[in-house]
Order: sequence, then structure tokens, then C-alpha cells
Amino acid sequence: MPGIEGPWSKVRQSVSWTGHAVVHAYWQEWLPAALADPELRNLLGSRDWQRFSGLSDPEARSRFAASRLMVRYAAGAALHVPPDSVELAYKPGGRPYLRGCDQVDVSLSHTKDLMVVGLNRRGRIGVDTELADRRIQYASVERQLCTPAERELLAELPEPARERELLRIWTLKEAYTKALGQGMRLGFNQFGFGSDGTSLLTPDGRQASRGEWSFGTFWLPDRYLVSVACQDSGAESDGDTSVDTMLDEGFLGEVVDLLSRSENKGQ
Repeated sequence: MPGIEGPWSKVRQSVSWTGHAVVHAYWQEWLPAALADPELRNLLGSRDWQRFSGLSDPEARSRFAASRLMVRYAAGAALHVPPDSVELAYKPGGRPYLRGCDQVDVSLSHTKDLMVVGLNRRGRIGVDTELADRRIQYASVERQLCTPAERELLAELPEPARERELLRIWTLKEAYTKALGQGMRLGFNQFGFGSDGTSLLTPDGRQASRGEWSFGTFWLPDRYLVSVACQDSGAESDGDTSVDTMLDEGFLGEVVDLLSRSENKGQ
């Protein structure tokens, strides 16, 4: 997504048709419009504005503002509402969510120049990004990061391929635990992925899910990779995420009647 102007219709269509969307952008491309916007404070919201104002490093401030704006613009596109009406809140541990719109799950990741946002209306979603050329010392992390089945797979690979595969496994596990809201509390050696990176496995290599989770790793042409964990909970949905039509009409009518009676009593 090259900037604030979009095209956001792609996000709206993806969430409507497939249930989810993953958006990536580079924070420098967002800065001129974002920082010059007189409504930046309103767009960020009170909590994020306080965090933004408390950052002393200019690059950290810019990256923070751009990433939070991208979440709001992407969520606004999915919900058919202006971005300044999206209220971003945080669960214990820092996982973001859309206050009042729990029909859409959201995940955020950023590293260096890249920002990634995932949205899902059919279940949980987690995204994670890393530099594609990041080097990890396999010997120092294998038992903490990998299952026995994964270690067998990695042991057969030459070193360059092993480093690439280890990075893919690591980011997939980060994305999955983010989706669950567990972070590092869930041991990475307690679950694994096969060589195709699309199926969740037990430590000994057996299938660990019944198809409700989808996984993927995408290698961007500019030295980054993005891993995604996306759940389809099986809940029926007509694909409508518009805020205007989310509320049940009968429930809304009851609320209006109660408010009217309350006002009459006050008079």
C-alpha cells in the first residue's frame, strides 16, 4: 500500500470475498502526508498520541505513527468507515484490537522500513516480518525453537538453505503465537511446521489441526519476508463487515425505545 490514498478498495474486497487481507507498506512513504495532517492527533487516538509524543527518537516516532495509521486505514476500509472512527486498543501484552468491532481480528508487525497489518473476519490472524538475510545461529536456538521433527529436517540441509528454512519456521511460529495471543509464553518447540510451511504439526511430526488454520510465508523482492497465520473458525458469515449493518435491527430498536423512555422520564 503506497500511502494513505490507497487503493483501499483492494482491502475491502479481499476481506469481503476471502475473509482476510494482509497489507504491507513502507513507513517513509506514509510520512509526508501523515505528519502534515492536522488531524494526526485525532487519527492516532488519545493513547497512541501519548505514546507517540513520549518517543524521543525521530525515526521511532515516525515509524510508530505510520504503523498505527496503517492499522486504522486498513480497518476502516474493511469496516466501511472513516479511519478516524476506528478505535485501536490493546490487550495485556500489547496485542492490538478494534474496540467495539470484535468481528474483525487484527495483527501488526514491523521491522526496519516495513510495516505489515493482517485483518480477518473469520477468526484469529497473526503476522510477522523479518529481514530475509537475517542470520540465526542454529546451534544456539535449535532446542528452544524447533521440534524434534524440524531438527531432523534442518539437519539434512546445507547451511545456506538451513538458515533460510530456520527463519521461515521462526516467523511462522511468531505469527501463530501472535494469533493465539500467547507470544513467547507458548514454547516454540511444542508445535512445528512441515517442509511446505502450510500445516501445523505436533513435536513428533503428526498433523495438529483439522484444517482450520492456514499458513504462508511470502518473500518480498526487497529483502523482507512475511509469515501469516490465519484461522477460519467455521462460523457462518455473509461477508458483511460494514458497521452500518453489523447491529441486529431488533436489538437496535430496543435500545432506541429504552433511550426514548429514559428521556421522557427525565422530562
